Amino acid sequence: MKAMRTATLLPRGLSVNPRIRCRRPGVQLLPFPRTIRLHSSRSEASESEKKGDSSQSGSSTGSSPNSWILGQTLLFSTLAAGIGYGLASFGSFQTKDASIPQYGSTRDFEKAIAELRAKLGDETISTEDEDLEQHGFSEWSSINADRLPVAIAYPSSTEDVSEIAMVCNKYKMPMVPYSGGSSLEANFSAPHGGLTIDFAHMNKILEVHEADLDVVVQPSIQWVELNEQIKDTGLFFPVDPGPSAMIGGMVGTNCSGTNAVRYGTMKDWVINLTVVLADGRVMKTRRRPRKTSAGYNLTGLFVGSEGTLGIVTEATLKLTPIPEETRVGVVAFPTIHDAASTAMQLIRKGIPVQCMELLDDVQMDVINRAGGTGRSWKTLPTLFFKFSGTKAGVADSVSLTTNLSKSNNATSFEFAKNEKEAHDLWSARKQSLWSMMALRKEGSEVWSTDVSVPISRLSDIIEISKKELDGLGLFASILGHIGDGNFHSSIMYDPKNPDEKARVEKVVYDMVDRALDMEGSCTGEHGVGLGKKSSLKKELSPNTIGVMRSVKTAFDPHWLLNPGKIFDFRDETN
Repeated sequence: MKAMRTATLLPRGLSVNPRIRCRRPGVQLLPFPRTIRLHSSRSEASESEKKGDSSQSGSSTGSSPNSWILGQTLLFSTLAAGIGYGLASFGSFQTKDASIPQYGSTRDFEKAIAELRAKLGDETISTEDEDLEQHGFSEWSSINADRLPVAIAYPSSTEDVSEIAMVCNKYKMPMVPYSGGSSLEANFSAPHGGLTIDFAHMNKILEVHEADLDVVVQPSIQWVELNEQIKDTGLFFPVDPGPSAMIGGMVGTNCSGTNAVRYGTMKDWVINLTVVLADGRVMKTRRRPRKTSAGYNLTGLFVGSEGTLGIVTEATLKLTPIPEETRVGVVAFPTIHDAASTAMQLIRKGIPVQCMELLDDVQMDVINRAGGTGRSWKTLPTLFFKFSGTKAGVADSVSLTTNLSKSNNATSFEFAKNEKEAHDLWSARKQSLWSMMALRKEGSEVWSTDVSVPISRLSDIIEISKKELDGLGLFASILGHIGDGNFHSSIMYDPKNPDEKARVEKVVYDMVDRALDMEGSCTGEHGVGLGKKSSLKKELSPNTIGVMRSVKTAFDPHWLLNPGKIFDFRDETN
């Protein structure tokens, strides 16, 4: 935790320089409504964008010095930036309909921050410029909110989070959970300002039950670190998205990863959750047995809810034995259709695989150019396989996969002979996104998105999408967890070029619409966040989304938990 800085308050009426230092050159963050979106999108605008950012009656960003003092002076310029962002949206809720959520005033937020510092300590609450920008903006995301949080809280326990929620509920201050910060659809942005709750200090394994094959963890432990710490038990946690992902965010988005074809997604590995509700009440969704018929499946309700229903502070996760044998193979194909067809046929035949990942020719070239794997690869559409199980079972799976690949015109096969070779081969897949980011030119961005379709339509949508991506004339690739019908596209482009940005946007949303036409989903694992709210409305009926809103309101009547994500309070287009 960085030391807090103390700022000298200016007399009322004097202005300050509004610019905040930003991690990314060329992006300025201003204390008034402004846009820092990486990409324009078809996602519905925020309420404030639709109606205009009028200030809330009776609210002001100024206050007397005495009102700010409680242990430590709040940083004035930060509050001008942070609170200004949040309050700009409050006017959008000021309507004659008293049922619409209304958030606190500037003074309410000042009181909330002071009260939290008094209860939890000055070091627990940060209003530093760098912290606000880091927690409100992401260069990975397809979209970013127009505002930053007011402050960042760093709790150390469930009790701390409960105190935070009670104070925020009292002053009607929005709360945004934050763990790894690697989400791609602005899932942790703060479009209504408020308080971001960073679980950096809650990153521990609390209990390991080897005999029961489960583990209790806090939200900010990385899955990689979790597996490293429990490796001596002979068990592991199989859900494996990007290496930086943490359990809290993985629960929030119901993520998957390369192991999904064999082990499934996050929802299949969560036994129970400890959750802090919007008013500070603490609940546990169920007990620890793997099987229960006791009441509603509340655990499943919170998995994938993106922090909009409650704040997860502990998770009990299933573990599974480390396989006796693991083999890695890489198979290149002349066309992406051949590769996708092989994947579909392999699933239909029931050939056991742990992982099956697709990288197109562009992505293989990216890996070669980045040079992160220590070797050169054929620049052809490529499937990466991981087989695990008994030695005899793995050998049989390798043989069957080889024969099936040959029948689909495979041009080359490589199967690792030992653990080092397996690591070298698999590193190419794990290096894919990092390799692309490393090759960015100054000023360029990478738009990464995902869709999911029934596996019978996989080869069709990938072939069409590949042609459209190639037609952009940009650095654009297809990769992903092809074994479960989920794939990703990544496009490098210049966000300052309106024509280029518009063409990229069209290709991305045409791909999403195509997936929906095939009875698929707008997102397989990234979540909805801010970026895919309009696509969700195409995917699900108004009645379905209406039920989701009812659930949200039941858990969070004031809409304080991660507001603006997945869907808005009401859809004014219907």
